[in-house]
Amino acid sequence: MNAFVETAPSPSRTVLKSPLVMGYEVVIGFETHAQLSTQSKIFSRAAVAFGAEPNTQACAVDLALPGTLPVMNKGAVERAIQFGLAVGSHIAPRSVFARKNYFYPDLPKGYQISQFEIPVVQGGEVVFFLGENKLAVRLVRAHLEEDAGKSLHEEFIGQTGIDLNRAGTPLLEIVTEPDMRSSAEAVAYAKELHKIVTWIGICDGNMQEGSFRCDANVSVRKPGAPFGTRREIKNLNSFKFMQQAIDYEVRWQIEQIEDGYAIEQATVLFNPDTGETRAMRTKEDAADYRYFPDPDLPPLVIGEDWVQRVRTELTELPRVMAQRFEADYGLSDYDATALTQSREMAAYFEATAKACGQPKLASNWIMGELSRRLNASEIGIGQSRVSACQLAALIDRISDATISSTAARQVLDSLWNGEGNEVDLLIEARGLKQMSDSGELEKIVDTVLAANTKNVEGYKAGNEKSLNALVGQVMKGSSGKANPQLVNDLLRKKLG
Repeated sequence: MNAFVETAPSPSRTVLKSPLVMGYEVVIGFETHAQLSTQSKIFSRAAVAFGAEPNTQACAVDLALPGTLPVMNKGAVERAIQFGLAVGSHIAPRSVFARKNYFYPDLPKGYQISQFEIPVVQGGEVVFFLGENKLAVRLVRAHLEEDAGKSLHEEFIGQTGIDLNRAGTPLLEIVTEPDMRSSAEAVAYAKELHKIVTWIGICDGNMQEGSFRCDANVSVRKPGAPFGTRREIKNLNSFKFMQQAIDYEVRWQIEQIEDGYAIEQATVLFNPDTGETRAMRTKEDAADYRYFPDPDLPPLVIGEDWVQRVRTELTELPRVMAQRFEADYGLSDYDATALTQSREMAAYFEATAKACGQPKLASNWIMGELSRRLNASEIGIGQSRVSACQLAALIDRISDATISSTAARQVLDSLWNGEGNEVDLLIEARGLKQMSDSGELEKIVDTVLAANTKNVEGYKAGNEKSLNALVGQVMKGSSGKANPQLVNDLLRKKLG
């Protein structure tokens, strides 16, 4: 086909007003190849470990030597079932493998074993947030297939090397409907999909090693017009490049149309050095691949008992955990989703919340101050320099008004920088305890009121900003140690 087919939106999807680019609506669909976390290939016993010397992990089956026959890897099928259950798909009780015929130097058989008419995973959706908007992208299918080898151009002058280590590596190709309307939405979807496949353990998600590769089908149209002709951006291996590639492609297509040229369906590559896409080849359609059922592989039959066993063994999914966080800890949908971005983040939050008994404060500090430090250090929460136990102790001291939030940030800095391990000892050593002695505080308040008659009159005239100015003066007079709530109460009492 040369255009997407318009279908009804998902009921889970918040329909956002499509952001127009130069008067055009952007339409994006995704095809993602997730390398499955098996120890061996999809149709042979050859290893799939990354980084081996070229052609040391390719056996006779992978090389397509005469007389060899493929044997299905049960672990790959089970991982496909796990994914389907995780995204609410239908697991086909009977699916069929097909031969996808095309010539490429690193494709030994001259065809790729894939699935076409009857894939193993059908339908489903991926739900995610873009800002505070909850969106859903519908899935068409997810099918099992083998990877091709790799052509090496840089290491050989005037020649091309062929490494067949990847040939036969098990892939799950996940195909969406054209539901996305901006590069930001596409990246948010890709990040959520990446989270799902790594969370359930079917893929390691390493984009630099090619374990999670995204192809973006991009087209543009005038609002209300039929879908335009799409171009497929291949092998996007970082979320940053993904957004850059889509944005460039959108602008290029619009400029072509505005200049009177038709968009030709094509496969394009993104060059991160130039920030541009360039056509690699005219895009093939399904008919060009001459699909037919693979005569060497019988239909894949999956019994309901197998599906139910996988369902019972499936780990708690991020969306299920997020719902539990809402119910058990009183978090908002947005906060619960943010805290289940990874297993490590969820575990850290839950350990902190249980230790301090203040889940909302725990959520705020993890998503705010802690995340800021993690991002600045470019590390994940699994490498946090502040443990969940330490953060819980810090939150306890905020809750019981021992320290202010400002002082708590100073303590967090000290913990992060390795200047101490005990929250209470750091508070004592730095003299950060809040002043909660009402008698001592009252003296400071009286002094501030006597010296700031203009703000006193302003507050009595109904100006709340004047009260804030007085609070600031009291905090200054107490060297920042006064309890802000107590200061407010005392000022309001004295000002009537």
